Amino acid sequence: MRITLQVWRQSSPDAAGGFETYDVPDISAEMSFLEMLDIVNDRLVVDGKEPIQFEHDCREGICGSCGMMINGQAHGPQKGTATCQLHMRKFKDGDTIVVEPWRATAFPVVKDLVVNRSALDRVVEAGGYISVTPGAAPDANLILIPKPVADSAMDAAACIGCGACVAACPNSAAQLFTSAKIAHLNLLPQGQPERWIRTEAMVERMDALFGSCTNHGECYEACPKEISLDFIALMNRDYLKAKIKNRRLVSQI
Repeated sequence: MRITLQVWRQSSPDAAGGFETYDVPDISAEMSFLEMLDIVNDRLVVDGKEPIQFEHDCREGICGSCGMMINGQAHGPQKGTATCQLHMRKFKDGDTIVVEPWRATAFPVVKDLVVNRSALDRVVEAGGYISVTPGAAPDANLILIPKPVADSAMDAAACIGCGACVAACPNSAAQLFTSAKIAHLNLLPQGQPERWIRTEAMVERMDALFGSCTNHGECYEACPKEISLDFIALMNRDYLKAKIKNRRLVSQI
């Protein structure tokens, strides 16, 4: 198949970027989208031109580094998959494909399709961990956890932190990401000692870095792991409780 590729090129964070058009012949429909970009880059290097910069690592839909906007959709037209899992058979021979980086104030462009997503790390640093030292590893069945609770925690933990939810949101909000990172700890017994401090700290760090949620639901549609919007509701409930509980804790000191 033959496609026309329009790719956002930007040499540095402060440079004025723009789209460049590439004619891409002899592409197999069985290639992944990233393999297609590899071929384009090989041809650019042979021609003595600068290759397109894009992030990738595992190419198995796990690391979350491959995110980009493809024809205006985060990760492209195939629902429930990361960019690395998208194959060229989703497009037609002769198609024009527009590729650009995540568009969000919290994700400044580094170069071409690469953005700085460290704002997500700042949210996790605010409380997305358990600081209790458990000692030696206990038996797996020592702490009994109801299966529905364990399943929900695992569903939340499936978030790969790619940033598609932020890029797809009209407000560049990060509620889906943050709620998943909070829920997978708050639902489990091991996360209870720091539940309220964690929730308040992470939500307020998120509010300082990202936009506000107005329930468009685009985050769920763009999420390659289809994280449920229910986790946002759980986060909002826990945040309200945390404001009361943490105030009581402070008053008792």
